[in-house]
Amino acid sequence: MKIKVAIIGGGAAGFFSAITAKENNPKAEVIIFEKSTKLLAKVKVSGGGRCNVTHDCKDPFTLATFYPRGGNYLKKAFQQFHVTDTLRWFEKRGIKMKTYPDGCIFPLSNDSQTIIDCFLSETKRLGISIQTSSGVTAITKEREEYILTVNNEQVKFDRVIITTGGQPKKSGLDWLSSLGLEIVDPVPSLFTFNMPNNPICKLMGTVINPAHVKIEGTKLQAAGPLLITHWGMSGPAILLLSAWGARVLHENEYIFNILVNWLPEKSEESLRGHFKNMKVSNENKMMVNYSGLPLTQRLWEFLIEKAGVPTMMRWKDFGTKNENKLLTVLLQDRYSVKGKTTFKEEFVTAGGISMMEVDVHRMEVKKYPGLHVAGEVLDIDGITGGFNFQAAWTTGYIAGKSAVR
Repeated sequence: MKIKVAIIGGGAAGFFSAITAKENNPKAEVIIFEKSTKLLAKVKVSGGGRCNVTHDCKDPFTLATFYPRGGNYLKKAFQQFHVTDTLRWFEKRGIKMKTYPDGCIFPLSNDSQTIIDCFLSETKRLGISIQTSSGVTAITKEREEYILTVNNEQVKFDRVIITTGGQPKKSGLDWLSSLGLEIVDPVPSLFTFNMPNNPICKLMGTVINPAHVKIEGTKLQAAGPLLITHWGMSGPAILLLSAWGARVLHENEYIFNILVNWLPEKSEESLRGHFKNMKVSNENKMMVNYSGLPLTQRLWEFLIEKAGVPTMMRWKDFGTKNENKLLTVLLQDRYSVKGKTTFKEEFVTAGGISMMEVDVHRMEVKKYPGLHVAGEVLDIDGITGGFNFQAAWTTGYIAGKSAVR
């Protein structure tokens, strides 16, 4: 049976669902509509232009735990298409991958254009039509067909897959609300913390690995590398907090306090023991010149000053009062956050079409047979590290395969 399938959105999930649909039904007429002139824009900038394709977590149930929202639904979806399937898909098309120590997987070329060229080559090979500058502004159903309003013209399709990606404002999803779909308000998910005029910003470029960061007054905490920037703090530990705390931090208008443990692998007791040894073995050395701790010299000098320890103090003169003050700064260093900055160019949102509306086994809207959804337009988002692309490949694969059955 020849059917017409519309893909709304020319991003990662859109291309993956289009290619999957055509491969599963070569007779289907598949058209990708992209409102802008650019295709696969997020793929292009991902991972600093290298494209973090996926993550080396091959157990579907464990993989689902890396998604602050949507993980329970993805447990079922990953059983249909997961990391191993993704790697096999690209390998079949001649693209080799490299896995890094942190589990992130990139194309061996270290160039996102490799992935883009693959998708464009596949759509050309399969005869998939791509229409740019073609925004879909409305969708209605008439009997068994869907009518799309594209550039003020109406076009009929048998199946539709919505892959429009995350939207910064709920108004960007109004055209879907008109279908009676429940929309979860979108809020930013991956962002760094702004600390205007905080002296620590003078240490920009300093990396502490690991650090432990907690959002004061909540149970939110994360560990990992922390990067000090000219505007505040970034790095995996901060991005983890921004993802898991996306809604809480939005409700607080991005004004909150964090507590940083610069030495999470050391206890208070072990640090007191370390200080005791330093008083004996380095008694005449200036404290500021030598810490004996896994901290950069610049950070140690900064923390000494912040604790109020006299700059010219020698280790032998380091008393209990100063020790207590320094321990507080080392293990519970408090900073005020006032605002956020999008992480590089990787815009990710929490929110979108509620997963309660979707049959996850087919990525099909329950009340609209033949209408499928995939990617970030759903209320699904993962932490940084290739997880958001894996969700796009998985949901795109299921939507594309189901749409042509």
